[in-house]
Amino acid sequence: MAVAKKGPTKGTGGKGRRALAGKGPTPKAEDRTYHPAYARKQAAERRVQAQQRAGARKGVARGTRRATDGVEVIAGRNAVLEALRAGVPITTVYLAHRLEQDDRTRDILQLAAAASLPVLEASRSELDQFTEGQAHQGVAAQVPPYDYRDVDDLLDLAARTDRPPLLIALDSITDPRNLGAVLRSAGAFGAHGVIIPERRAAGVTASAWKVSAGAAAHVPVARVTNLARALADLKRAGVFVVGLDGDGDVSVRDLPFAEDPVVIVVGSEGEGMGRLVKEACDSIASIPIDTGAVESLNAGMAAAITLYEIAAARAA
Repeated sequence: MAVAKKGPTKGTGGKGRRALAGKGPTPKAEDRTYHPAYARKQAAERRVQAQQRAGARKGVARGTRRATDGVEVIAGRNAVLEALRAGVPITTVYLAHRLEQDDRTRDILQLAAAASLPVLEASRSELDQFTEGQAHQGVAAQVPPYDYRDVDDLLDLAARTDRPPLLIALDSITDPRNLGAVLRSAGAFGAHGVIIPERRAAGVTASAWKVSAGAAAHVPVARVTNLARALADLKRAGVFVVGLDGDGDVSVRDLPFAEDPVVIVVGSEGEGMGRLVKEACDSIASIPIDTGAVESLNAGMAAAITLYEIAAARAA
């Protein structure tokens, strides 16, 4: 994408839309047998099936809270109950043998039955091992690996709508609650997806699911190896890149490229965007803060305000 020294001029997004036009719906990356995402999906399914078979034999499946394979264990009566109410995609619920029931456990059983979830009984020692020493109160649940998409999938989704692509990229956002809040805002204001890096970033965990209030089921998340490189690829596809920073040269109230294909980059509250990510931006915008009582906003709030301004500009 040719860019003048002072940055692209308003209106050049039309070229980007022509570049995106005509692609039409394509199979998901995970359904293309030649794509690495297909192999990842197959491996994840085999892993979950093996864990469920182990659970059927022993009364509890092996699990981990580590992010290495994406499987997550939720421990504790309140945590499991909240996850069920929030629609977190739990695969199995585990209850301790001869568990003393209360209102929470009865609600857990009722919600699990309504969702047709298997409920397995386990010994206290098995639950201790399964939850890696967490205070489980005799109740735990397992969440399978999240099905991440590719950036191309997000563009394909946008191509099937009558709106220019609108994406959110998160740089070094490590709190899953912030990711959940961004997903909730993305769902509310019509964003086509969220992009996160693989390293030093929060993934779609049970905490993110709960905060998203169900939006995680509808807003796809793409995970990339190198965020700066992914942004460069998006620019070549005709998508403008706008970063958010307190020292931005323009206000989000006058956000450039709001009506064009655009990806909004949100950095961490403390460090902001990384140098390479910031250099990949076509423009840097800031959110005016009228009072000195607050110096900065967290990622979820910043994304919500910016998406609102974009929605207003596109509706005008």
